Amino acid sequence: MFKGISASAGIAIGKALIYKSQKFNIEKANIDDVDGEIDQLKHSIDATILQLEKVKAEAERKMGLDKAAIFEAHIMILMDPEFINDIKNKIIKEKVCSPYAANEVIKSFISIFEAMEDDYLRERASDIKDVGKRLLNNLLGRETIDLSKLSEEVVLVAHDLTPSDTATMNLEKVLGFITEIGGSTSHTAIMARNLEVPAIVGVNNITMMVKDGDTIVFDGQEGIGYRNPDMHIMEEYSVKKKYFELKRRELFRLKDQATYSKDKRKVELGCNIGTPRDVKMALKNGAEGIGLYRTEFLFMNRSNMPTEEEQFQAYKEVLEEMEGKPVIIRTLDIGGDKELPYLNLPKEANPFLGYRAIRISLNQPEIFKVQLRALLRSSLYGNLKIMYPMISSVEEVRAANEILEDVKRELKEKSIEYSNQIEIGIMIEIPAAAVIGDLLIKEVDFFSIGTNDLIQYSTAVDRLNEGVSYLYEPFHPAVLRLIKLIIDYAHADGKWVGMCGEMAGDLNIIPILLGLGLDEFSMNASAILPARKLIAELSYLEMKKLAEETLILSTSKEIRNFIAENLKK
Repeated sequence: MFKGISASAGIAIGKALIYKSQKFNIEKANIDDVDGEIDQLKHSIDATILQLEKVKAEAERKMGLDKAAIFEAHIMILMDPEFINDIKNKIIKEKVCSPYAANEVIKSFISIFEAMEDDYLRERASDIKDVGKRLLNNLLGRETIDLSKLSEEVVLVAHDLTPSDTATMNLEKVLGFITEIGGSTSHTAIMARNLEVPAIVGVNNITMMVKDGDTIVFDGQEGIGYRNPDMHIMEEYSVKKKYFELKRRELFRLKDQATYSKDKRKVELGCNIGTPRDVKMALKNGAEGIGLYRTEFLFMNRSNMPTEEEQFQAYKEVLEEMEGKPVIIRTLDIGGDKELPYLNLPKEANPFLGYRAIRISLNQPEIFKVQLRALLRSSLYGNLKIMYPMISSVEEVRAANEILEDVKRELKEKSIEYSNQIEIGIMIEIPAAAVIGDLLIKEVDFFSIGTNDLIQYSTAVDRLNEGVSYLYEPFHPAVLRLIKLIIDYAHADGKWVGMCGEMAGDLNIIPILLGLGLDEFSMNASAILPARKLIAELSYLEMKKLAEETLILSTSKEIRNFIAENLKK
């Protein structure tokens, strides 16, 4: 038996194929024709960019624009003047061959990123490795291993899979995959979930344990698998596979149903999206609305600001496709882990507590006004709700609303129509906002709880930092008490409350959120139907009592155990 980290649910049964990463043993070779080596470098960079454009197009087709954005970032690495000039300068100054120069610079860049304290930036080392491998293959005239041309069904076993590997693999032949490294939030794991391919990551030495042709069975949900299992285990996993596929088909019968608890309390299940292309998956999985449209993807991976018309068309497309269902569009939320090079934002020691989100919008109203104009114009095409991110004070809400009113006046002067039925909401993701929720709710129509940051800021834990990530705890008593406070403040003022953080789709905590009175849950598309099924099996009144009892417990562990024990009854 082997065990790793669950990356993507599903049962895989098939023959193993060991996928070995190409190794580069590039020797230093002195050259005389410097210009020829630089020409070779240029041609290889161009060829690599062309390959990545094809990979990006394939990823867009399979997973949507926002998931394919990583390959735009890979292309930008190859167009980075510092990266290119470092290789050229090494060729010129040391008179060495282009493969050697490129390899040395790539290794240097990887080392720099791997040494960074910021976890998001440290993850970029894997992107440089992926790009570097492609570039070196082209410089050396090697063919890249093509997972899109597999001829038989296999379970892939690898030390690691790059984003390129995952995006281009033949989904009709890859039954699942296992890697030695990676976590549940790695690019590979995220892509596996989007592609609905069973996967386990972080299985130590799996490439040494397994040989080509071995029979592999594993459960991606449990993170457990077997090599060459006996008949009993094979039968058990065959039954599990049939049951998993049956349950998935049964879930889709709930697609067009509204969401009610067993005692007929109605809640709404929405979907978090990043681009208009994601709407198709939201509707396929029965979304009752869009609970969060992250507009920053419109602004990322480009060299200039999107125009008002570009933004208008994107918002209009989502609103039209949702056909009157509510669509909450969040205004620009950049900074922290999301940078826009063309804005020349200052480098900050602690960007998550710095110049970001609504702070940028209020400080640069010319950018904010363009987005608000596009949003207001699009409001004629559906049920638009506008949401401001990272609010910490009443003054910020009032300032944002004043700018919104200015934009409305400007549109009226130009006889440009917009809806008068637009609800305005704010994300509650800062503890200060939760505490003054009774003041903030008087300024807006709704709250949406952003639990990813609320947990991070409440517990002072960087969720991407492996050294302290075990302290990032959704079941922390303080987090649950803050959520109750937020919901109670809104309901006391007759307003509704949603949640768009990861907690909203967590089946382990949905019962408590239901009991706390949450009105709207917004999550990834694949989580909607399991959440709908679970809520239909729960009594709101029973969950309300359970939530009240949960809130007096002292530790996360006690809370988890208490919920699990009571739901078994």
